[in-house]
Amino acid sequence: MKIKKIFLSLFFCFLILVKVSQAGSPEEFAKIKMAVLKQDFNLVQELSRQYLSNHPKDIQVFEVTYYLALSYIHLDQYNEALTMFKQLRKKKLDSNLRDKVYLGFFDALYLNEQYKAALKTMNKLRKINPDSEFLSLILLKSARVNLKLTNWNEAYMQLSKIVDDFPDSLEARFAQQLLEEKQYFAVQVGAFLDRKRAEKVMMELKAKDEYAYIVETVNQHNQKFYRVRVGQLAGLNDAKKLKRKLSKQGYPTTIYP
Repeated sequence: MKIKKIFLSLFFCFLILVKVSQAGSPEEFAKIKMAVLKQDFNLVQELSRQYLSNHPKDIQVFEVTYYLALSYIHLDQYNEALTMFKQLRKKKLDSNLRDKVYLGFFDALYLNEQYKAALKTMNKLRKINPDSEFLSLILLKSARVNLKLTNWNEAYMQLSKIVDDFPDSLEARFAQQLLEEKQYFAVQVGAFLDRKRAEKVMMELKAKDEYAYIVETVNQHNQKFYRVRVGQLAGLNDAKKLKRKLSKQGYPTTIYP
């Protein structure tokens, strides 16, 4: 009987040790979150991979996986991000993390120019959680992809809702800027704090017979940016052609809106 008690005691000690070894330390988790805040996504990727390999059954594994997927987006590894977000969507997550996973999945699709799938993702999230704490952001992302798909009326309804229902939000400022702009596509080749640098790029493009111009915008920190854009195009396909052309010339290109 005494030997049995000793055996059971040792067995429970073993289980505790296994559980502890599988749980990540608060310091490790804090380092990952700090790297995210500092937007050091190479470090986020390194720390997250290490964490997941050492603590596969930790209660924070889904959140760390989310940070890893986020790092893939910021490092332009969209296919890897999509794969990871798809896996996370199948898990049972709390509502806050689930909403962030859907938003991250949208970003990966949007940046990979899978616009219809991106819109479907935001529509599904709004159906799952119509009262999401990220509703103003969800509306802004939906509006942006609707603009890409030339669903102008739907986009402007969503932008107006942000301005009316969330006037003090960060998204309201961006929504107002989009509402004030005309309905066309352009290719953005740079955003500068220094107007002279923007003018230099603009003149360089004009010398190549490109219709280049500067658009002034203000970010969330009230910093003024001078954005150099090329073209005023009616269709997305024309914008994609111009984007490919300018990319071959070495410009960092983004289709706007």
